[in-house]
Amino acid sequence: MFKKILSQTGPGPLIAAAFIGPGTITLCTLVGAQYGLELLWAILVAIIAAIVLQGMAVRLGVIGQKSITQAIKDDIKTPWIQTGLLILIFLAIMIGNTAYEAGNISGAVLGLETLFGKKLIPVFGFSLNLFSIVIGVIAGGLLWMGKYKIIERSLIVLVLLMSVSFLITAVVSGPPILNILKGLFSFTTPKGSILSIIGLVGTTIVPYNLFLHTELVREKWSKKSDLSFAMKDMVIALILGGVISMSVIITAASVKTMQLESAADLALGLEPLFGTFAKYFLAFGLFAAGITSTITAPLAAAYVVCGCMGWQANLKSYRFQRIWAIVILFGVLFSATGLKLIFIIQFAQITNGVLLPLIAAILLWIMNKDSILGSSKNNLGQNILGILLVLISIFLSFRSLWSVYQSL
Repeated sequence: MFKKILSQTGPGPLIAAAFIGPGTITLCTLVGAQYGLELLWAILVAIIAAIVLQGMAVRLGVIGQKSITQAIKDDIKTPWIQTGLLILIFLAIMIGNTAYEAGNISGAVLGLETLFGKKLIPVFGFSLNLFSIVIGVIAGGLLWMGKYKIIERSLIVLVLLMSVSFLITAVVSGPPILNILKGLFSFTTPKGSILSIIGLVGTTIVPYNLFLHTELVREKWSKKSDLSFAMKDMVIALILGGVISMSVIITAASVKTMQLESAADLALGLEPLFGTFAKYFLAFGLFAAGITSTITAPLAAAYVVCGCMGWQANLKSYRFQRIWAIVILFGVLFSATGLKLIFIIQFAQITNGVLLPLIAAILLWIMNKDSILGSSKNNLGQNILGILLVLISIFLSFRSLWSVYQSL
């Protein structure tokens, strides 16, 4: 029976682990500390939206047996439209994944700094964070060797342990159920919370996950009858991920501090369960989450860029290796230059929220092509949901840009 369950388990847990990285833990902690339970609804909405969008990506991979970039290249016959879309995707993924990579590395740095203190090295008059460089080297080394899957699975176990601890702590020290339900269904927007809402959406519906999920499911499954397994795998993983994110917010809402600068501060929410060992447990968890996501983001970028350029996409390809190396390099530079780590992580999530409308609109268009999906293309209900999600993501993106403009 265990072997049967394992055979039906696909990339869902990996996709969930990709968005439950240090950015999610940090952002949810900040949201809980600043707004209490008032933004729980944002996670609920984001998970529903993620299930709809990731479900489209799963159907494209299993039924159409194509990636998003391949579908664009095969089905758009007008050269300038095809080229324009591929350029937009290329830029969106490279920019978004680089920002996300910086956030992943910075999250892992928070964990190491809690254990060993801050380590800076002078380089040409600048002070660079040594741990950012170390984490970049580790991620690059694992991808270069092609042996990262074994280590990744071990690190996911650590992340899951940390996530379970938040869930237990939320139950032990959390507020009454009625207060949680109010936060889930009140749909309030406290003053100054719009960027946090966009961040919660961006950290849950990660644009590069749509591309990566399509690539991974078509490697796992190839028959139409496999679609039900792929969808169950995706839905269960995303729901569990949403529960974990909510648990972090609930836990952080009980922390009586507004200054969150390090993993030690974030660990305050774990003290009811782990006492003085909380900061060390969370430090290991943040490091594990950072390394796991630091591998996933450049890997997805390499798949997308190679698809756009028509290059071979595998771990041994020189061009494939060059793409993920560029993402890691810039992620390390942004993380190591001394910018506030919490700010980098938040910026990565907001960037993903802004990029989402472009990716969602392209995916929705692909899902209506008879030449790709035949009778499995979107029905009226799926199209209504898809259009609604695109419009909401556009609105949130404009609000994000306007908020940034007003703050300048």
